[in-house]
Amino acid sequence: LPFFFFFFSRSSAKLVAPLGCLVSRQKHTLPDLPYDYAALEPHINAEIMQLHHSKHHATYVNNLNVAEEKYKEALAKGDVTAQVSLQPALKFNGGGHINHTIFWTNLSPNGGGEPKGELMEAIKRDFGSFANFKEKLTAVSVGVQGSGWGWLGYNKEQGRLQIAACANQDPLQGTTGLIPLLGIDVWEHAYYLQYKNVRPDYLKAIWNVINWENVSSRYAACKK
Repeated sequence: LPFFFFFFSRSSAKLVAPLGCLVSRQKHTLPDLPYDYAALEPHINAEIMQLHHSKHHATYVNNLNVAEEKYKEALAKGDVTAQVSLQPALKFNGGGHINHTIFWTNLSPNGGGEPKGELMEAIKRDFGSFANFKEKLTAVSVGVQGSGWGWLGYNKEQGRLQIAACANQDPLQGTTGLIPLLGIDVWEHAYYLQYKNVRPDYLKAIWNVINWENVSSRYAACKK
């Protein structure tokens, strides 16, 4: 976010690019789902998908746009206190937008099964087996206290896959440095209408709709 450019720049010249981007930026918009709301049934029902996408994700997008407008005003005034105070809203709503944009593409009515090719080889190398990987990511996701996400990410420095959990809407890459490949939303709004408070049942079901082609494409892209 521009705030970080502001604080970590050592000369005013470095402020030009982020400032220009902020002034001329286009508003964030809610991405379309690549499938119908009912397409993931019976694993995730249509009511959940509709509310999750058109209400929850839309709210993150709207609030992110509002926060960025306020940030632009604070930046123009040179009001550093206001810039700092807006950081939680930018992180929460920006993270919510980033995370859900990935999440929708990580799911597919034609998903499930196991990945193939390079991704499968990497999973076997870094976790021993697909079954072991699945068990570990499920356990990390079940174990998130309150609201958050379970992630499969790529550690570019070490050249390996890693599992991580993030609280609330903290974006994986912005808070851990890992490149996001697969995210599992474990906020209650992602499953409560169908699975009530039994998060493990939701996590068992979601593996049936994981879009491994999308995850594999993300893996291939981040290795380039």
